[in-house]
Amino acid sequence: MMNYDDICRRLARVYDLREARAIARLVLEERFSLTLADILCGKVTQLSSDDHEELEKIVCRLETSEPVQYVLGQSIFRGRAFRVAPGVLIPRPETAELCQWIVETVRSERCIKTATEAPAGLDILDIGTGSGCIAVSLALDIDDARVTAIDVSSEALAVARDNARSLGARVLFRQLDILASAPDRKYDIVVSNPPYVCRSEAESIEENVLLYEPDVALFVPDDDPLLFYRAIASQSGTLLSAGGQLFFEINPLFHTQVCELLRSEGFTSIESRRDQFGRWRFVSGRKDA
Repeated sequence: MMNYDDICRRLARVYDLREARAIARLVLEERFSLTLADILCGKVTQLSSDDHEELEKIVCRLETSEPVQYVLGQSIFRGRAFRVAPGVLIPRPETAELCQWIVETVRSERCIKTATEAPAGLDILDIGTGSGCIAVSLALDIDDARVTAIDVSSEALAVARDNARSLGARVLFRQLDILASAPDRKYDIVVSNPPYVCRSEAESIEENVLLYEPDVALFVPDDDPLLFYRAIASQSGTLLSAGGQLFFEINPLFHTQVCELLRSEGFTSIESRRDQFGRWRFVSGRKDA
């Protein structure tokens, strides 16, 4: 029977040893409820024969570079377990930072209001929702938020609806291609983490991402890297209420161009933020009229 070291050695053929160990621990903790102390004490070998059979299947899948989140069927995002499947992008820690920025902005602006002004409900639109991680998180973390989420993929929307249902979030989901049309109402906040990786960057992307995560959620043409940002910003007049705010997750290579795009579309109070790795990853702007 496999022990912890056996699993790590096998995964180290695909990942560096540190990451292999982290993945092995994640599998043993989440799927087999073994604590780190259990793992280090050798309790992996004490799993039942059925559990060992399942563990072998999991390790075989991981050896093909399949992301551990797809193998386990879930990804932890802002402390919540989101179901993920090959038809949706795996939620990233950077996107959790984007959600936190939005939550902090809303709370800060509500604190400025006088005691006699009750906080009004916010209408929020998430464009390209994927697993629904942004939409569901904002619906749960912002009081009185009325969240709508759109995506071109029916497969992604099925996963997102399931996540909203299992996590108890009220989100309205619609299938819509933002490149072809826009919702016919206005929102106080519009947020999007659209495809932003150029095809020419594919060589620098990890194999498990290229082989398993959906191209449609990752890539934009090399000759039009701002495709989605331009489509969303150009429709801001119909999407955003007066004083409404737009939040983007971006490719750091095009940070300056995205800011210039927002200025050209009449946005004010344009702000950029770096992610936890020091890269320009987020941009926000306000639409005054």
